[in-house]
Order: sequence, then structure tokens, then C-alpha cells
Amino acid sequence: MIIRLVGSLVVLLATCPSVTTAGATSPAETKVVAAGGTGHNLARSDVEAWLDGYMPSALRRGDIAGAVVVVVKDGAILTQRGYGWANVAQSTPVDPRRTLFRPGSIAKLFTWTAVMQLVEQGKLELDADINQYLDFEIPEREGQPVTLRNILTHTPGFDDTARNVLFNDPARLMSLADYVKEWTPRRVYAPGGTPSYSNYGTALAGYIVQRISGQPYDEYIEEHIFRPLDMQLSTFRQPLPAHLQTLMSLGYGLASGEPSKFELVGPAPAGSLSASGTDIGHFMIAHLQNGEFRGNRILRTETAKMMHDSPLTLLLPLNRMELGFFEGHINGRRVIRHFGDTVDFHSTLHLFLDEGAGFYVSFNSLGKDGASSQLRFRLFEDFSDRYFPAASEEDAAHANPGTPVSPAEAQMLVGRWASSRRSSSSFLAISDFLNQLDINVGPEGKLSSPAWLGSNGQPRQWTQIAPLVWRDAGGHERLAAKVVDGRAIRLSVDLIAPFMVFERPPWYQNSAWLKPLFFASLSALMATLLAWPTAALVRRHYRVKLALTERDQRARSLSRIGAIAILAALAVWMATVAVLLSDLNNATARFDAVIWSAQILGTIAFLGGGAVILWHTRLVWTGKRGWAAKLWSATLGVSALAVIWVAVAFNLIDFGAHY
Repeated sequence: MIIRLVGSLVVLLATCPSVTTAGATSPAETKVVAAGGTGHNLARSDVEAWLDGYMPSALRRGDIAGAVVVVVKDGAILTQRGYGWANVAQSTPVDPRRTLFRPGSIAKLFTWTAVMQLVEQGKLELDADINQYLDFEIPEREGQPVTLRNILTHTPGFDDTARNVLFNDPARLMSLADYVKEWTPRRVYAPGGTPSYSNYGTALAGYIVQRISGQPYDEYIEEHIFRPLDMQLSTFRQPLPAHLQTLMSLGYGLASGEPSKFELVGPAPAGSLSASGTDIGHFMIAHLQNGEFRGNRILRTETAKMMHDSPLTLLLPLNRMELGFFEGHINGRRVIRHFGDTVDFHSTLHLFLDEGAGFYVSFNSLGKDGASSQLRFRLFEDFSDRYFPAASEEDAAHANPGTPVSPAEAQMLVGRWASSRRSSSSFLAISDFLNQLDINVGPEGKLSSPAWLGSNGQPRQWTQIAPLVWRDAGGHERLAAKVVDGRAIRLSVDLIAPFMVFERPPWYQNSAWLKPLFFASLSALMATLLAWPTAALVRRHYRVKLALTERDQRARSLSRIGAIAILAALAVWMATVAVLLSDLNNATARFDAVIWSAQILGTIAFLGGGAVILWHTRLVWTGKRGWAAKLWSATLGVSALAVIWVAVAFNLIDFGAHY
């Protein structure tokens, strides 16, 4: 994404954020005393002083325009704070009571709550085939249908999607019915066994709510969740209703850059919410009180408890997936949570179930080097360590890395790993090829990966603390692996384990051997192209003729043209993907012609170019050429096959504009 810089006045305003505060609705001040240590008072005065010392400098360092923070406790908002600017150019401060932010996927919690409302009314069943609630069919996989429990735990097995997820052009908006029916992503996993975060699955759940309730989805949420929770400044509607538009915070890449247009979410139930901090506080209170807010109920107590404590256990001891919530336990405390991201807004919501406390933060800018994405998690950890430290000496001891239990176990994790959340059935699979996770073991037996950086910008160091469990030496995060028959087959870390794991890629897609071969092949093809005119000039200078038959000369020339075609096809694909991802509006139907062109031309170039290179290789090896010519022709043949292998394995040779 290209960030355009604006004038120095805007930069000055962005780097000197203001503070807007709103008082607590309760004077409650709770002293937290833990067996493992003494925490600070979770009191309005202490929290506000801490946040006011923490947030302004964090926004300045990260080039983040603004943020909202809400803390709730014992059925009331303890404090709600606005930092920085909702509109940098106009110096509009963030007001936690009135400024709307985009919580992103935290919106899913409203969809899951709506589903559970209909479950408790007997209108939906968590373990029934969802096809009975739809007017179209979701195909089975391995004889198993998708259930609502699968959808709420992100285990329906759908391939990840990017088309029509986020864009800015209102002309691209579809109805919820049209969105879910336009295309059903392929099911790449059997249900219930592999977590793979799914926006499409959430859209399906919202569509089921719409069909079974007989109300449009956004109207249902307004009547059955917003109204009883007194959420007066919240909406799922897109574009924003007129009376809310002036309250909406702008979104930024950088505070020092220009603002973005309002982001539209295709799978609306998965992320189209716009809400004030106060309203999110009301929602947190309702869930902390098992469905009740100021005498109004959105869920029965038993239903809320079912949502909060029905974990899907797939990779112990890491955090698990509840019915819509992620576990986020810290310092021995039971925490459920959710994250949310658009391109510009980045948010987290955390509920301390036993302490009756909730913490929400949302930033309206990505910030420098993705600052807000990391800051939201660091802020939660610092909040937890300050107010909810380890509840016992055992928990405190568990939080500290121990000595390696078995160096051999660390070696089992070395190599490449593929994310379970990926687009494996479309051309975007090429991103998996380029970005497979690489796990290494350092000289002290610690695990590390170039892709997992700490807050210091350096790779995290994971020290083993138990069999097949490691802890980040600089934080709370744990990493764990599953071993079957002496082979590590799955791993994840606490932060993402509820909805995403890493598994060994199949041998034919493993970048450990395929990536070096691929780039070596590109080098060989490019070297051939560079040598072609150079050799011709040398022969011309020395007046030396190429001692080849007419057929051999034609094959040689065609092989060079084939190399050009293959490299051009790759360049076209790289440009296509880069342009697709550079503008949200491109990941819509308007870009379909470009994708089809890349697929058609690319397939012809890959297969045609490879065919003439292999034909040339055959002629050289069956002819009377020298060993140098034979060796180089074989190198070109292998190079062409390697590139075609990658193109086939990662769907660059394929047809279809769904991704």
C-alpha cells in the first residue's frame, strides 16, 4: 500500500495526540492481591493514570492517529479513554462515547451471540447439518456436513478467501444472500479437526440468522442485541447511516499520511460493525454477566456459559476455541477474547471471566511497521501483569522459561510449516509458497523463526518448559507441537491456536527444497536470455558462424523464446497479485478480466515455453553437440520443469476468478 505524506502541520498534529476522557459509571475500586504477587488496584484513578502515561507516547512512536480504550468491571464501565485524533487534518479528538471505530472481526461476536439466541429458542441446533437452514447446498466432505458448531469454532474446513472481503466502492456491495451464494469456497479439511479462520463461515451464520428469524441481519442485531444493550451508536449497515457519518473516525495507514476511504466488508456479519467505545463496553458487560445488562437479557445464563466454556481441544496446552470466543488465558486467569482487523483499524477485546473485568482497545491506524497490530497485544499483557498478575506461585513459576526438557524435541520442529488458514485452491496459493514458516534451532537449543519477531524487531527465542511446549523468553506466549509416530505434524502458538495451526506441507509443495530450486531455475532462464545476444555479438565480432543445422538453430531460438515466455508469465502473475493486493477494490469482480488474462496467457506461456525448451533439450542430447551444450540444455530443461511444477502446485496454471 502506498502511503502518501501530507504537510508538516498534519504531521505535527498526528504526533502530539490529545486525550479525551469519560468518567466511570461506577466508583468500584477493587484490590487485587494474588498469591504469586500483589497487583495494582483496578481502580479508575490508577487505570487512567497508567493509560495516560502509556498511550500518547505509544501513538507518537508508532505514527498512529488515534485510539479508544474501555475498561469494565463489576457490571459497569470503569473508565473509557480516547487518545489522539479521529480526524488528523481537522484536529478532531477521539471521544470514547461518540467516536465510531471499526472493531473488525470483533463483530463476529455479535453474530455468534445472535446464533446462540436462536439456539436457546430451539430454532437452531449446533450439531445439525446447516443445509436444513439454507436455500442452497454446502457440499459434504468425507461424508460429513458442516454444522453451526463447526462454524462457531472455525472448523468447517473452508479454504480461505480474499475476493469481495474488503473494498471501498459502494457499487461493489452485495446483499448477504448474494454474497454467500455467489461462490462456496472449497472445503479443504474435514470438519471439526483443523481450525482455519473463515469469514465466509461467519457470513453463512449471519445468513442463517436472517433466514430463520425472518429479519434482515442488520435489523435483527439492532433489535435483539443493540437495543437491549443500549448500544445507540453502533451499526452493521454499509455505507453508514447519515446520522452516524459525522461520528466515524477516519482510518489511516500512518497518522502522517492521508486518510483512507470508509472500508466496506463483503461478508458483513464477519466484520462490518461500526461502534463507539461505550457501546462495546456495554457488550462486554453483558457477556461478563452471562447475558444480562441493566436488567435486560440477550442470553440466558446457561447459554452464555455454554458460549464461554465449551472448548474445542485440538492442541494442548495452548489456548482453545470456545463457541465464538478465543481463549486467551494469562497469568493463570481465565480470559476469553477476540481480535479484529480491517486494513486501517486494529482492535482487541478481552474478558476476565472470574474477575468480572473487560478490556478493549482499538486503533484507527496500522502505524509504522505495523505498530498498532503489536501494540494492542503488548498493551493487554501489560494491563494483565499490572492488575491481574499470576494468581499463585505455581502460575508465576509456570510463566518463566525453564531448562530444555529434550533437545531432540526441538529438532523435530525444524523445517517448513504451512498455515492452516491459506488459499490453497486458488492462485493466491503462491503466497503460501513464498511465506511458509521456517523453524530453526539455535546454539542454545532455543526455537526461532525469521517470521516471528518480538517487539524489539528480532526473532523471538522459544525456550522449552515442558515436553513439546516452549515459551517466548520475552513474553507470555507459548508454542506447542503435536507428535504422531515420532514426527511433529502440527504446531501453533497461544495467540492464534484457537483458529489457526501450522502443519507440514506435502512434499511437492515444501519450499525447503522447492524454493531454492525455483530461484536457481529462474537464474538459469535469465542467464540464457542474457547470454543469447551476448554470444551473438561475440560471434559477429569474430565472424564465427554457429555450427548448427537449420532445425537445431530453430530449436535453439525457440528455446530462448520459451524462456522469455516463462519469465514473462511469472512477471505477469507477480504484477497481477501485487496490483490485486495494492487496492482493496481490485479484489472484486472488476479485476476478473485481469485474472482470466493472466491465467490464459500464463498457461500458454508456461506449457508452450516448457514444451519448446524440452524439445530443444531432446534434440541436443540426441544430436552431436558437445557436453557443455548438453549440460546447459539439460539445465534449461530442468529449470523449465521446476517453474512449471511451481505453477501447477500453486495454481498458477488454473482457471477461475474465485479466490
